Amino acid sequence: MTLPPALRHRQFLIFWLGMLLSWTGNQMLIWTLPWHIRAFTDNPAALGSIGLLRLLPTLTLSLFAGVLADRLNRRKLTMLTQSLMGLTALTLALLTLSGRLQLWMIYALLLVHTAAFLLDLPARYALTPNIVPEEALTNALGLETLALQIGGVAGPLLNGLLLERLGEQASYLGAFLFFAGMVLTLALMGDVPQENAAPRGRGVDWEAIREGVRFTFTHPLILPAMLLDFLATVMTRADSLLSYVARDILHVSGSAYGLLTAAPMLGALTAGLVFAQLRTVRGQGRLVLGAVGMIGAGAVLFGLSRAFWLSTAALYLMGAADAVSTIVRSAIRQFQTPDRLRGRMTSVNQIFFMGGPYLGDVKSGFLGSLIGVPLAIALGGVACVLGVAWIDRRWPQFRRYQGVENIQR
Repeated sequence: MTLPPALRHRQFLIFWLGMLLSWTGNQMLIWTLPWHIRAFTDNPAALGSIGLLRLLPTLTLSLFAGVLADRLNRRKLTMLTQSLMGLTALTLALLTLSGRLQLWMIYALLLVHTAAFLLDLPARYALTPNIVPEEALTNALGLETLALQIGGVAGPLLNGLLLERLGEQASYLGAFLFFAGMVLTLALMGDVPQENAAPRGRGVDWEAIREGVRFTFTHPLILPAMLLDFLATVMTRADSLLSYVARDILHVSGSAYGLLTAAPMLGALTAGLVFAQLRTVRGQGRLVLGAVGMIGAGAVLFGLSRAFWLSTAALYLMGAADAVSTIVRSAIRQFQTPDRLRGRMTSVNQIFFMGGPYLGDVKSGFLGSLIGVPLAIALGGVACVLGVAWIDRRWPQFRRYQGVENIQR
C-alpha cells in the first residue's frame, strides 16, 4: 500500500499527526462539558447556553483572527492557541478534582476555550497550503478531514469510558495531554514559509478585514457553499443536547453516550476514507446540495427516534453527509481563494461554519424547553431540506459547478 501523496511531505506528515492528537483532545473536552453541565441541571436551556457562550466570541473575534493568520507566523500562532486550549482543560481537571468547580466556572472556561479555538482555526487551516504543493492539496485536505474524523471518533469513545469509570476530571486531564502533543508536533515541524498580507500601518486594519468580507460575499461559489453549511448547522445541530437525549430520552450510560457522540464522526470517517482515495471529484455543486439535504433528513429521523440504535444510525448518516459537504466545500474555497486572502476568507466562513452550530445549539435548547427536545430537532431537519431547495434555485451556477472551473467574481 502506497503512502497518500500529501503524507510524503515531512512537514505535512508531522502536522497531520498533531491534528489527530489535538482533535482527539478537543472532542474529549467539548463532549465532557455538556455531560458535566447536565449533572448540575436538567434544564435544556442551560445546555443551549453552551451555544450562546460560543457564539458571542465567534461573532466578535473571527474576522480579527483571519487578519492575524494572514499577518503573523501561522505555525507559532497555532502553538500559542493550542497551549491555551490545553491549559483550559487542565484548569477544569484541577477544579473538578478539588471539588470547587461551579457552573459559572464551566461557562467562563468555555469562553476561554472558544476564544482560543477561534484564533487557532484560520491559522491552522491556512497552514496546510503552505506545506504541500498545489497538486497534493486536495489529497491533503481529504487527509486533514480524515484526521479530524479519526479524532472525532476516538475522542468521544475514550471520553465515554473515562466518564463512566473515572469521572469528568479524567476526561479533562486526557484532553490536556492530547493538546500538549499537538504543541510538540508543531515545534518539530520547523519553519514554514508563507505569503503574508502587507500591513497598512498600526492598529486594526479595517480595510484588510473589508477586503476579506467583500471577497467572500461576492464570490458566486464560496457564498452559496457558506450559506449551505450555515443552513445545515443552524437548523439541525443540537450537540449540547446530546447529553440530555442520552440521559433523559434514551436513558443510557456514559459509555453509551460516548458511542452516541462518536456516531457522527464514525459516519464522517467512512466518507473520509472514500474521499482520501479519490484523485478528482466531479459534480461538486450537486454533491454538496445532496449532502446537506441528507443532513436534514437524518435530523428528522433522529428527532423522532426513541431507540438507541436508531438514534445512533441517524447521527451516523448525518455525519457521513456532513463530511462529504465539508470536504467538497473546503476544496472549493481553497482553489478559489488566493493565498494572501485565505486566512481572512476562512475567518469570514468561520463566523458561519462555527457560529451556525452554536446558534443551532441555542435554538434547539431554548425551543426544546418550550416544545420538547425531540420535536425541536425534527422540525429543524424539515427546515433544512426546504432551505436546500431554495439555495438550489437561487444559485443555479453553484449546482452546475463541476470542480475544475476557475470562477471569477
